[in-house]
Amino acid sequence: MVARSFCASTLSGRGARFVYYHITMKSLTLFILTFSLFNVFALSQDAIIDKKIDSLLNLMSLEEKLGQLNQTIGTWSVSTTERISEEQAAMIRQGKIGSFLGIIGAFETGRIQRIAVKESRLGIPLLFGLDVIHGFRTVFPIPLAEASTWNPDLIERAARVAANEASAAGIQWTFAPMVDIARDPRWGRIAEGSGEDPYLGSVFAAARVRGFQGKNLSDVGAILACAKHFAAYGGAEAGKDYNTVDLSERTLREIYSPPFKAAVDAGVWTLMSAFNEISGVPSSGNRWLLTDLLRNEWGFKGFVVSDWTAISELQNHGAASSRTDAGILALRAGVDIDMVSGIYENELVDAVRTKKLPQEYVDQAVRRVLKAKFAYGLFDHPYRNCDTLREKSEMLTPDHLALARTVAQQSIVLLKNGKNILPLDKSVRTIALIGPLADNRIDPLGPWAGVGRPDDVVTVLEGVKQKILPQTKLLFARGCTISSDSSADIEQAVRVVNQADVAVVVLGEGAHMSGEAASRSNLDLPGRQNELLKAIHRTGKPIVLVLMNGRPLTISWAAENVNAIVEAWFLGVQSGNAIADVLFGDVNPSGKLPATFPRSVGQIPLYYNHKNTGRPIADSNKYTSKYLDVPNTPLYPFGFGLSYTKFSYSNIWASSRTIAKNQEIRIAVDVENSGKRTGDEVVQLYVQDEAASVTRPVRELKGFKRVNLKPGEKQSVEFVLTPEHLSFYNLEMIKVVESGAFSAFVGGNSVDVLKTKFDVE
Repeated sequence: MVARSFCASTLSGRGARFVYYHITMKSLTLFILTFSLFNVFALSQDAIIDKKIDSLLNLMSLEEKLGQLNQTIGTWSVSTTERISEEQAAMIRQGKIGSFLGIIGAFETGRIQRIAVKESRLGIPLLFGLDVIHGFRTVFPIPLAEASTWNPDLIERAARVAANEASAAGIQWTFAPMVDIARDPRWGRIAEGSGEDPYLGSVFAAARVRGFQGKNLSDVGAILACAKHFAAYGGAEAGKDYNTVDLSERTLREIYSPPFKAAVDAGVWTLMSAFNEISGVPSSGNRWLLTDLLRNEWGFKGFVVSDWTAISELQNHGAASSRTDAGILALRAGVDIDMVSGIYENELVDAVRTKKLPQEYVDQAVRRVLKAKFAYGLFDHPYRNCDTLREKSEMLTPDHLALARTVAQQSIVLLKNGKNILPLDKSVRTIALIGPLADNRIDPLGPWAGVGRPDDVVTVLEGVKQKILPQTKLLFARGCTISSDSSADIEQAVRVVNQADVAVVVLGEGAHMSGEAASRSNLDLPGRQNELLKAIHRTGKPIVLVLMNGRPLTISWAAENVNAIVEAWFLGVQSGNAIADVLFGDVNPSGKLPATFPRSVGQIPLYYNHKNTGRPIADSNKYTSKYLDVPNTPLYPFGFGLSYTKFSYSNIWASSRTIAKNQEIRIAVDVENSGKRTGDEVVQLYVQDEAASVTRPVRELKGFKRVNLKPGEKQSVEFVLTPEHLSFYNLEMIKVVESGAFSAFVGGNSVDVLKTKFDVE
């Protein structure tokens, strides 16, 4: 079989392609017949693919190999519907492009794929990738909002819808999920991840990978997932995008790496290297990170793609003196595909031929890329995502919109509800709806909104109109813009509020103010929005503040002065419906914060799972770790979120007072709905290792469960703590469980908890 396959390498042109497919298909048939009695076919699929890749590598020229490692972007021109240039078409025919990003549409991707399959020498199919972050045409809430659901099963379904729509439009690969941990809300890309906690981030990373890739990559609607940005991109100094990251290996392993490891364990096929450096070594040139840790220690079998021009940026970092050196450094480190910078395709041919770069690094990277293409079925079905009829039928379906509404409902976090002003009575006489985001179709989509369109968005104004009774009068005034300095419209808004019984004020950020390259040094409401809010407050009318934003904001004045605050984030196409559902009580809010809300930017970074200090805060002693002008505590802690009902916790217990290092322990608590409405509560489990060879955080999330309770209903909620939950990296950077005392905390957020203790012997 091997000899006959290798014989194909002596042929050229279309004949080589024909003989290659003909021989390998015969060999596959012979293999199945020979070994079927031993039931090893399923165990040998990798071996069969490896043989095919061996044959193909022997057919490929060096230029064609480097072409597989070259990713470029389509040409967007208003004068044509064709998304590649003639030069790019020629490069495809020469085998010099392996993948594209940014090309959308079943017809166009199919047309371009035919050039690769029918007109190139070896007929190797292309990969088409896109940033499908929180939906494709059906735009879901931003990932930070989705994390507020604390409902991974629901978010897996949302990723499945996004994959289904994207695949129908010709996409085979998404540059998602973003799994970076973010402890600094000044960093704009906190909007794209799951917040500050490695455990919560890991759960959502795995859920999104499963959603995008499905149970099997051959399933209709599956696309390749890409965990990004590896690694510690969210730890940028000062919250400034693309900035330096300087941290210990322990922090890298315990805080920033777990979501990536969870994605790998969930079977993610691709990872993206980060822009940033880590302790002096840029991620895209870090062999320890991309090879020693990712591949050798974690067992990752897929391929790594750079972020946009990250390889050429190795020169800006000062890690490479030329484009050639940058390409050599990245490929040796383990970056398999060069996104956009063109270094692999242009500079590395001579580097290999002059022996500056051993060809084994090229072959190794090509093998990984080809393996993903085989796994996705592109060699057998290169046009699997090129059905224009399917593309038309899959977008914005009623089922997709219904799911988007459910996700948006569960993403909403009720931060304050003074005197139970919410839910609003649908028969209230007059409602004033105020704010630049109240009748806004663009910004609710949020950053990285796929191919979502403003016309798809249900505004808050529309959602409220559909809820109120016919006799209720709804008055609207914008009041101000999101970020301008003009206060010309504030007086009109005040006049409108004076005519109403209650004011619903919708304020926040523009979508462009969160996401990539959107760092902020001031996290107050931008523009004149605070001035508008204070002017409305002076009317004395009850105020419900609805926030739309992509990060925690500093809203201390609002928290003290307005009646109710609803954190709505950017909720996507069903924004208005979901917000109205919560405002009028058709849905009882159940969201919990995945990131801490600071009182001021001076507290940042502020996160719940911090280490203690030798001088913990004590109000009676000045010489302790605290501020002179603001409390240490957050405005709203991690895991916080109110409901229209009340949940009471009691009777926490541990199944044993003492366990061995290799044993599990059960922690349980009674949760009762002591209010008057049915509602969901997210019960959270935290652990503290009280004394260890390496200092441990004051609390670490180790489990959570969502429970639905009717008024008066009580349920015992049980968690199982495994040795993995109790382990950490010791002084030798080996993961261990140490003997000693542990505390377990259970409650509705990271602060308001019950406590029990146990010992590990």
